[in-house]
Amino acid sequence: MKLIAVALLLAPSALPAKADAFSLAPRRVRLRPVAHHTAGVERRAQVLPRLYSTPASSDDGCNRSSAVKRALSIRGGDAPSSATSVERWKTRASKNFFLLGMVAAVSFAKLFPELGKNGSLLRPELFIGKYGVTVIFLLSGISLKLAELTNAAANLKLNALIQTVTFGAWPFLVGVPLTKGIETFLPNLLPRPLLEGLLILTCLPTTINMCIILTTASGGNVATALCNTVISNMAGIFVTPALLLRFFGKGIELPFFELVSKLCNKVLLPVAVGQALRATPVKDFYAKRTKFFKRLQEVVLLGIVWNAFCNAFTKGLGLDLSHAVALLVILPLLHIGSLVSLFALFRSKMLNNTPGEAVAATFCASHKTLAFGLPLINTIFEGSPNLASYCAPVMFIHPLQLVIGSFMVPYFTKFTEEKEE
Repeated sequence: MKLIAVALLLAPSALPAKADAFSLAPRRVRLRPVAHHTAGVERRAQVLPRLYSTPASSDDGCNRSSAVKRALSIRGGDAPSSATSVERWKTRASKNFFLLGMVAAVSFAKLFPELGKNGSLLRPELFIGKYGVTVIFLLSGISLKLAELTNAAANLKLNALIQTVTFGAWPFLVGVPLTKGIETFLPNLLPRPLLEGLLILTCLPTTINMCIILTTASGGNVATALCNTVISNMAGIFVTPALLLRFFGKGIELPFFELVSKLCNKVLLPVAVGQALRATPVKDFYAKRTKFFKRLQEVVLLGIVWNAFCNAFTKGLGLDLSHAVALLVILPLLHIGSLVSLFALFRSKMLNNTPGEAVAATFCASHKTLAFGLPLINTIFEGSPNLASYCAPVMFIHPLQLVIGSFMVPYFTKFTEEKEE
């Protein structure tokens, strides 16, 4: 009996020609004893009399079509509302906040460069470059468990590989072949002082602020990034002068204690304070507002980008246009190539790194510092007529690393999230 009732309901065209709404009613009544077994059939029994209650006519197709549409609307078949579209756009904007912010920061710097340069009314070098960066390292200290820091420091294989790439592969496998190749095959592309500036760039340690912020934004292992930025910049005080002595044959003396003090105040002290705050209610306050503080770190990084481009647009670099264009082609290709190749290296199964460690290692091993590099170059080559050319590559690469790294953040975020799932 069930099958007969279902067949009659699903195929009303098989009913006698004289059937009308009243002739269907008894059949619906017969279904009630088995309604608890066929809930879907009962719903159809409620809809179908409305579909076929009108006599057959030329407007029958239209009536049935409108009735079907009403039935679909009951089932939730409406087209997405404008509110849903707005929510979808908000979600996309939130996911691509960093990229959109990057475009806005560079555009604003181009329109109003005087507003964001160092020494302007807003004092970005103080509120962003000093206080903002201190807040980032303080938040990193609060978010990191002591066990995560100790585990990252104890990962000697990964840390040694990152430092080997920074101080070994960059100068000897990139710097020397690149400068020799340009000098041999494209002698008119760049003058010798700029080629030497490229070689100096490859001898520098990794960035401090940028690695931490980009790793955090990408969902990478912040403890690994933090450990390697400290190791790299501490080692750079000795290794970078030794490399420059090897390539340029010049005796170098650096203000060792001043550089160590600057590194401790900028990085280690805020992280230590953050670790101490984990024993207070601040830890729970941070845990409840993790998304807000992550967005705050991204805003600080965008502020650094804005400040860097404002300085670049106002000061310039004193280079010929052709040489500037050549650097703007070489340096992005160099950085993108290093990101791609190093990411392939650190994510390989042979090294057995976690996704977060692979992302952190990629950023640390591919970056070159401006904060350490400019004072170092000015100290070593003070009085040289080629000082501006020596500084130009590192001044170019600083904003480029920010821009390219920001474009990579969504990809790295997707990588870490998928692997964690």
